[in-house]
Amino acid sequence: MGKWSLEVDGGTCIGSGMCTAIAPEHFRLEGDTSVPIDPSVDPDDLVVDAAESCPVEAILVRAADGSVVAPQP
Repeated sequence: MGKWSLEVDGGTCIGSGMCTAIAPEHFRLEGDTSVPIDPSVDPDDLVVDAAESCPVEAILVRAADGSVVAPQP
């Protein structure tokens, strides 16, 4: 299945902390911006939940093949 990549758009992120509350092992806040703890992760539903819960859709989760896992339109 391969690793997923996590990206946070720092220009879009408003630092709501939703991702850190949902998936604290994958995201942390640095100042007012969320960052992935590790940009390459094993597939995890919590990462999808965090991306889907971001109020400004600043988190992008991609599968190993480059396809978008979350957020879904």
